[in-house]
Amino acid sequence: MASNGNEFQQSQDSIITEHLKNGAHKHSYYSKEWQEEIDKGLAKDSTIAYLWQQKAMPYFKQGKYEVGMAYIDKAVQYDRRAYQEYRAFIKCIFAKTYREAIADFEDCKTRFGYSYVQDHSYDFYIALSKIQLNEFEAAKTIIAEDLQRIEEKSGPDVIHHLDVYYLGICHYETGDYEAGIETFDWAINLYSQFSDAQYYKALCLQRLGRIEEARKLYAIAKANGQDGYTINEDNAIYERYPYQVRWHNH
Repeated sequence: MASNGNEFQQSQDSIITEHLKNGAHKHSYYSKEWQEEIDKGLAKDSTIAYLWQQKAMPYFKQGKYEVGMAYIDKAVQYDRRAYQEYRAFIKCIFAKTYREAIADFEDCKTRFGYSYVQDHSYDFYIALSKIQLNEFEAAKTIIAEDLQRIEEKSGPDVIHHLDVYYLGICHYETGDYEAGIETFDWAINLYSQFSDAQYYKALCLQRLGRIEEARKLYAIAKANGQDGYTINEDNAIYERYPYQVRWHNH
């Protein structure tokens, strides 16, 4: 049985090498040749989850979410452990189907435990989805507990500025402007030119009547934002993240 299993894996690896590494990868993500090469591989073995994921990925980057989702569903069908968390991430950041994202991430937690995808915890994306559904108190609790867990396990140096930023957003949206200022200061301490955090801190200052402070900080935020110091996630080149300021509108 082990020998058969090895032969099966070798067969799949050879298909991936022929049609992805030596095939699709020689063309643009967005070309018909990319899709045609992957389709040739899938015609030989339709159970290779990685090929389904690679077929889906360009569509997400083109905003063709429904097309891509049909293919990533196939990847999950054949290798749930590897690709369900990726699908949940896509639902949150790309497709913006937040209730579906929450359900997928909660199922991942049940099946696989607490884990990370694309540099952030499952709970980060659950909280982000809840923010986008205006469930700010629930999101605030999830992020605060997640930050505590991270700090207790790994120390304060590994805290990510984006986790802190979205906690600040929760404070801002629930009218707790003092806590918002304190939290945005924390995010800015982690990322000194973080224009989005500076912008929302300025809004908190404005709401508290600290108009001159708000005006000065807004000017700094705008300069930093126009210089590109914004949310710097890898996928931010494809999708605007929640509460990412559109500086060309200001």
